[in-house]
Amino acid sequence: MEELLRALVTLGIASLLCLLRLEAATFRAAEYDEPSVDGRASTFRLRMGWYVLGLSLVVAALVIHPAPASDLLLGLGDRAGAILGGFALGAIGTGQAVLFARRRYARLRIPPLWSYPDAMLNALGTALIDEATFRGLILGFLLLAGIDPTLAIIAQALLYVLATRTAAPGRSPYVFALALWMGLAAGWLTAVTGGIGAAFLGHAVTRIAVFVCTGHAGQPAARGHEAEDSWEYRRSPDGWRQAERPGEEARADR
Repeated sequence: MEELLRALVTLGIASLLCLLRLEAATFRAAEYDEPSVDGRASTFRLRMGWYVLGLSLVVAALVIHPAPASDLLLGLGDRAGAILGGFALGAIGTGQAVLFARRRYARLRIPPLWSYPDAMLNALGTALIDEATFRGLILGFLLLAGIDPTLAIIAQALLYVLATRTAAPGRSPYVFALALWMGLAAGWLTAVTGGIGAAFLGHAVTRIAVFVCTGHAGQPAARGHEAEDSWEYRRSPDGWRQAERPGEEARADR
């Protein structure tokens, strides 16, 4: 009876974590933690409140549930699998971030140095809360309920997409695709390795890579709202002219 009660309380904590993730925009955390010189001090306590509350709920789940590592996957899992799988997921995440930045901005938008400490805190804190909530608690409870592992992985990934609001109107399709891919890949890694270690490592590396390559925490601005979209950015500076390729001038004279 006591173990059942503790499991139900943990399920309630998982629900609170999902609600907290829904309100990340209100706290200016996770994908909404945009680097800006103005207003950083005024939002720091608000963002820290999101991280502290989320991590406190995760710790509470670890303490209350009778077997959080084995039943809810809230452990490292297989150590070798966690390291190899995490770096593989991070490598793929880094590659897609580079490709997106090159395609969207035609360059890597390296952010200023002053923004890195906050970005690292955001990437690590968000990755830990997300993985403990969706790949740990949610996926763990689904598997305990006897749901087919493939269906459980898909279900938690869809719930993750909904909780992060990446499918909301006006959001970038890239962010939606990235969240869905992360939910599925991290869920599969968690099920295979028996813990969230690999998912956390890959998720954190991917978030850092997206920030370094795009200058955003995870929410690129819409077309026409970036500096690279302006006419002043695209036009050549005064006094410059387009260089002709070798042979073009000769062909033009003919």
